[in-house]
Amino acid sequence: MKNISASIVSIGTEILLGEIVNTNSQYLSVELAKLGIDVYEHHTVGDNRQRLLDYFQEALKKYDMVIATGGLGPTIDDISKETACEFFGMELVIDENSLENLREIFKRFGRTMTDNNIKQAMFPKNAVILKNGAGSAPGCILEKNGKRIILLPGPPNEMKLMFDKEVVPYLLKLTDSVLYSEVIKMCGIGESAMEEMVLDIIESSVNPTIAPYAKTGECRLRVTAKAESIDKASELVKPVVKKLVERLGDNVYTVGDDTLAQTVAKMLADMKVTISGAESCTGGMVASMFVDCPGISEVFKESFVTYSNDSKIRNLGVSLETLEKYGAVSEQCAKEMAEGSARKSGSDVAYSITGIAGPDGGSELKPVGTVCFGLYIRGMTVTHTMRFYGDRTIIRTRASIYVLDMLRRELLKFGTH
Repeated sequence: MKNISASIVSIGTEILLGEIVNTNSQYLSVELAKLGIDVYEHHTVGDNRQRLLDYFQEALKKYDMVIATGGLGPTIDDISKETACEFFGMELVIDENSLENLREIFKRFGRTMTDNNIKQAMFPKNAVILKNGAGSAPGCILEKNGKRIILLPGPPNEMKLMFDKEVVPYLLKLTDSVLYSEVIKMCGIGESAMEEMVLDIIESSVNPTIAPYAKTGECRLRVTAKAESIDKASELVKPVVKKLVERLGDNVYTVGDDTLAQTVAKMLADMKVTISGAESCTGGMVASMFVDCPGISEVFKESFVTYSNDSKIRNLGVSLETLEKYGAVSEQCAKEMAEGSARKSGSDVAYSITGIAGPDGGSELKPVGTVCFGLYIRGMTVTHTMRFYGDRTIIRTRASIYVLDMLRRELLKFGTH
């Protein structure tokens, strides 16, 4: 199988200044991987002709192609196309079809086309011109001596549409292999413990390859195979995924794209179980995760954000005695919060979270990151306490993921009774 190597460059000083978040490189890497094209580098270069020339020089010494985004507009700092043509020694000339398309775009929006827009219609005679279905700047593909530069617009909506409609068919003619991946997602286990459980499988697997990585509150294994078709690559991946899932057991919450919240939402829907929640330090984060799930209205009744002690008493019926004796951050309070949420909403299941997200408010007995959880399931309440590390956002995120995984595991037990 023929391997094609690539480097991705995002062009624009505004990216280097942090004014724009660069999502283009991530998108292109994912899509190029599906085509079996190996991406080895990501770069960002400002609107500087010499630095961009230097980048093209170095990248195309090592790789077969460069995919560039940005710098195709009409202004003086839009230099991507001009610099790529200079690198290849190609002359820019007006492409009449592109110029006419530009005029039509301006006419459609009732705007006057200024002279500097003409540069967007200039290309080398042998360029592959890429139509822009969402903007005014066409892209292009330049090729010389087996090396290619693919120039795409910077705005993500324009770039994605152009890549999907114009570039993918072109690239499919160049490669005779594709990559296929499946992702195993886990909670309740650390990355090192996960790797130890399956290290022999990872080390013995060549095609597919197995890549472990972690995200906040969970860890994952990506299983990827290369073959001449998606079907054949899938045949290589699936038995390895099956073996890994069997080894990792109930730490696995899904294989695929579903989030943990989506997985739990589907379990609730399948079991016809309704749910409500009571959150303090997470401030409704779990409820927001649930609301992101399509169809959640079938099972999700309501959520109480009870940040103050007074709110816990008024809305959930937490007793003043409990708060005075054990404090708001306690399993006793979490238990009463969960039970109060279920009682108030009439739900079958209710979760609760109360903790210290920081950066202040901790003590020697209850340091920052201490979070207590409650889970009520049809008459039974379980509680647990965890200590999380990180800043305020990370602690709140970890706590939200933890209670979802706690709920998932309890539902697994509940479903077997």
